Amino acid sequence: MLEPALLLLGGIVGYGIARFVMGKRFDYLELEAKARARAIEQEAQKLLQQAEVERRQLELEQERRFNERLEEVEKRNRNLIARERELDGKERKLHQTENRLREKLKTIEELEERKRREVEGILGQIESLASMTQEEAKAFLLQRTEERIESETAALIRKKLKIAEDEARRRANYILAQATTRYAGEFAGERLINTITLPTDAHKGRIIGKEGRNIKTLEQLLGVDIIIDETPGVIVVSSFNLYRRAIATRVIELLVEDGRIHPGRIEEVHEKVQEEFEQRIYEEGENVLIDLGLFPMHEELIKLLGWLKYRASYGQNALAHSLEVARLARVMAAEMGGDEKLAMRAGLLHDIGKALTQDFGGNHVDLGAELCRKYDEHPTVINAIYAHHGHAEPDSVESAAVCAADALSSARPGARREVLESFTRRVKEIEEIARKEEGVSHAYAINAGRELRVFVDAGKMDDNRAAALSHRIAKEIEETVQYPGEIKVTVIRETRATDFAR
Repeated sequence: MLEPALLLLGGIVGYGIARFVMGKRFDYLELEAKARARAIEQEAQKLLQQAEVERRQLELEQERRFNERLEEVEKRNRNLIARERELDGKERKLHQTENRLREKLKTIEELEERKRREVEGILGQIESLASMTQEEAKAFLLQRTEERIESETAALIRKKLKIAEDEARRRANYILAQATTRYAGEFAGERLINTITLPTDAHKGRIIGKEGRNIKTLEQLLGVDIIIDETPGVIVVSSFNLYRRAIATRVIELLVEDGRIHPGRIEEVHEKVQEEFEQRIYEEGENVLIDLGLFPMHEELIKLLGWLKYRASYGQNALAHSLEVARLARVMAAEMGGDEKLAMRAGLLHDIGKALTQDFGGNHVDLGAELCRKYDEHPTVINAIYAHHGHAEPDSVESAAVCAADALSSARPGARREVLESFTRRVKEIEEIARKEEGVSHAYAINAGRELRVFVDAGKMDDNRAAALSHRIAKEIEETVQYPGEIKVTVIRETRATDFAR
């Protein structure tokens, strides 16, 4: 009897314990579920707040765009109102001129009638006094009258021509004055050197390198002169070629910033900078079109516009000159009732051929016209390219505006330097003599044109042929180029073997 009672008691106790445990577990699960519900609610509230912030930002952005568009529409309306007022003024002047002409014509008719009556009276007097017949007197009087009218007509024509010339000169001066005063562009001439500031003078030694290996690699790879003198914290990069000088400056700045300067690193940075400049050139041209609002334009022309930044003529930067001509031509075309956009486009592209002359030679006028014709530019643009150097007559107001703007930009005091242009022409000629030789990969004139470094393909040329090449180039320079002093010709033949460990 005792054992069953104990078993019953144990079952009851076990059931109570199990129920207590299960109650505690349910309480824990309930608390956990409530905590998760609160977390989910907080997360939902956070997402709701974030969505509200994004909605507000989107509303503000849409409001900003709407305001910009509204301002643009208001600006166009103001321009249209101003244009309408200008046309109304011209129409009033035209009516006034027409009324004056009618009054003059009426006066002339009255004078003709009075002259006819006077002639008839004189004819009667002559016939009675000189015993002339009426026909003879008429012929005599007509001859005298014709002589007098011819003299008066010639004097009147000379007077009108003088008035027309004075008016044309006054109008032209007004248009030029408007263009030059409304466009106040700054001018900075291109130099032959770039100055690089170093953190410390110790960097000069690192740029030179052990036994001059670093500076030799820099000069050979970049095709520039690197001048390191006693000036504290400064080195100078010198070259007549703007593009090579810009790349060299950027390479040295990156090397100094990085701190690792050795031949391998120099070549690595140089390759990286070349890729960077290729992209930058297109972006330069694109930024110009964005500023002027001249999209669309073919990608090749955009890239060539960027190249103009690294070209100069008579010390004047080609891109800066083209921008100046574009803005001056726009103002002139507006004053003469032409198409402002078309004049600005023609002014921007009038020297586009200069982006190719350094690499391909030839006349920049013909190159530019061929490019614009190839990429379907407006005929007025092509005519302006020919006309600004007198290869054709301007056939429109826009072409004439480009010609005048080009003359203004290039002829003003300080815009161009003849000495610099003659120097750069001589240096380019020296480089071209070397490049046309078979087996030559690169040729750089350095040291202010007093040294020519020629790089040849080691696989196609041995040492003996390299020596003969340097002698041949030196002789051709002596015969074809005028220069002071002497020019050192160095032919560099280098062999490299490259493999990869994988």
